[in-house]
Amino acid sequence: MTQKAVGIADLAVGAGDLTLYTVGLGSCVAIALHDAECRVGGLAHVLLPHVALTVGVPKAGKVPGLAVPEMVSRMRALGATGEIQARLVGGASMFASLLSHGAASLGVRNVQAARAACAAADLPVVGEDVGGDYGRSVYFDVRTGRVDVKTVRGPHVVL
Repeated sequence: MTQKAVGIADLAVGAGDLTLYTVGLGSCVAIALHDAECRVGGLAHVLLPHVALTVGVPKAGKVPGLAVPEMVSRMRALGATGEIQARLVGGASMFASLLSHGAASLGVRNVQAARAACAAADLPVVGEDVGGDYGRSVYFDVRTGRVDVKTVRGPHVVL
């Protein structure tokens, strides 16, 4: 099986016998998109909730509102014709004690933006492992759609 790493503020798509993975998710969110019928998938490691928080022209993988449509477009170019489903991982509140009372953490805002981007693209979110105060790594099997979430402190989760 081929493996491809997805860095921070980046994305990748592929088909068949491929594992896309990203490590070190804290407040960032991994968005895994999968077409089970055609065995095509994409993975983004988004850093910020909105383009307004970036400087200059952001890479497509930096924010959910750019990452989701870009992945869908690339997946369609690779032959995805079926329903595309989404899974979300990450969005931890790594430094909650530093927030002012009532303020939403960057992780919470990233998860909200990822959900909104999926909704805007009519993609159902069929699995989530979000929140908490610990980091995660994601391993996404494009052939099967299985998303393995590994952490140092939390439980091993399969979406």
